[in-house]
Amino acid sequence: MQDPMRLQLMLAKPTDTALTYNVPYADLARPSQGPSNPYKTTQGNVLKRKNALTGNAQEAVISDATFTAQHRTFQSLGYTKDPSVNGAFVGDLAKAQALEGRDVIQMRPSREESAAFRRKRQKKGDASIVDGDGAYKGPWARYQDDQMYEDEAALGEEELASDEEYIEEAIVPARDAVPTKLTSDYQDDLANTETTEFNGTAQYDYQGRTYMHVPQDLDIDLRKEAGTQKNYIPKKLIHTWKSHTKAINALRFFPNSGHLLLSASADTKVKLWDVYHNRELLRTYSGHTKSVTDATFSPTGTHFLTGSYDRHMKLWDTETGACISRFQTSTKAVPHVLRFHPASDAREFLAGTSDKKIVQFDTRSGAMTQEYDHHLQAVNTITFVDDDRRFITTSDDKSLRAWEYNIPVPIKFIAEPYMYALVRAAPHPAGKAVLFQSADNQIVVYASTDRFRQNRKKCFRGHNNAGYAIDVGVSPDGQFVMSGDSGGFVCFWDWKTCKMWHKIQAHEGAVVCAQWHPRESSKVVTAGLEGGIKFWD
Repeated sequence: MQDPMRLQLMLAKPTDTALTYNVPYADLARPSQGPSNPYKTTQGNVLKRKNALTGNAQEAVISDATFTAQHRTFQSLGYTKDPSVNGAFVGDLAKAQALEGRDVIQMRPSREESAAFRRKRQKKGDASIVDGDGAYKGPWARYQDDQMYEDEAALGEEELASDEEYIEEAIVPARDAVPTKLTSDYQDDLANTETTEFNGTAQYDYQGRTYMHVPQDLDIDLRKEAGTQKNYIPKKLIHTWKSHTKAINALRFFPNSGHLLLSASADTKVKLWDVYHNRELLRTYSGHTKSVTDATFSPTGTHFLTGSYDRHMKLWDTETGACISRFQTSTKAVPHVLRFHPASDAREFLAGTSDKKIVQFDTRSGAMTQEYDHHLQAVNTITFVDDDRRFITTSDDKSLRAWEYNIPVPIKFIAEPYMYALVRAAPHPAGKAVLFQSADNQIVVYASTDRFRQNRKKCFRGHNNAGYAIDVGVSPDGQFVMSGDSGGFVCFWDWKTCKMWHKIQAHEGAVVCAQWHPRESSKVVTAGLEGGIKFWD
């Protein structure tokens, strides 16, 4: 038995350049033990230089055609030539010996063998002969098999003798049942059937007021001007709303006060929530047959619009839940984004659709009053700027266009080679810039003044949004920028320095909706693909 302490002293690290103990002559003369080092050369004690991750790959001069032929041979037959040894093979050596080492090129049939496989075709004939033997057939010349089938068919059409009688082999038609009125009648259009349900505890308070009344019994005044107080980053979860069964596509706070929250989901439902007091579900609006794409409040909050993949846009009464009007484009396109004109008092709205157009509707007459048709792909965002006299639109065609309201000719067109699709937008409270969620994992900023130039000094990075249409938001005082993330995070940046301030793990899946409360100092609402809505403070 050898001394374990002595063995431990003898073991040296590969990186050591000196021994820490005196080695006896018997150990120096002892033969090497253990497996041989495959990377060690026979000359000296130098390791081979590795030119590949797994070892040393030898170079061999071989043409592309030869390599392709040998590669196909190995895929088809299971063997190929060894380029380093002349006449040697690798792979299935038994099959290589049986086929005499031929590759796929050498195993191709000859021209004579290929011609034997082909079907014989009739000669094209002489163009000067119209009928009879040798008549011109050209591209209509048949194959021999077709001629055989034609001869067999001709036998069945021979003329009958004088004492024979022709009997027609008729096919008796099947007698189908007479269709009933239920099977032949048109299916009811469920998109024109709207229902609503009140889910709260009480529809009226002790003074007979509905949930539209802005509460006054809170620690904060919801009627004061937005942006007058300093905002902070939220840190903790204070409430979770769960009622939707599919992903949330849009979240909207009640204008100005923010005491109600509207959510539109892929489960075809639109729901209204109480932000304060009991924080309960107040009302459910049902009327769409497919996923709801967007929802937006009117400037006063008394009405809201919804758009859906069922190609319908509907105007709802927030208090009663009644559907007031239905809208649809002439091409029946899917509305992607809806925005009321802020100065029209819910009389006009814009809709960006999947057929590259922005259409303008009048809610009183239900007629389409204007059409802005210059984008090349589906429209993603609509943002009103410059005291609501102009608006900016972005599209999947990776461009940005600015328009005068009611004039269907763009006043500014921006499309650079480095630009990506801008999928979401949010105006800065100062009114001089608009933030856009770019599909290359960054938030870019464009001026909302006359020139509409990109502010290259303002760029917010650090989150991942590729593949999703993720909301971007700004705090009411304009100090912080907020965005969701495909990994379930909510990210916050400082507006002035563009540095990431904080990051919250909010949901398990992608956070596609994130909105800042218009009156609170640090309250944020988020929603993801799982259907839950979370309230942060």
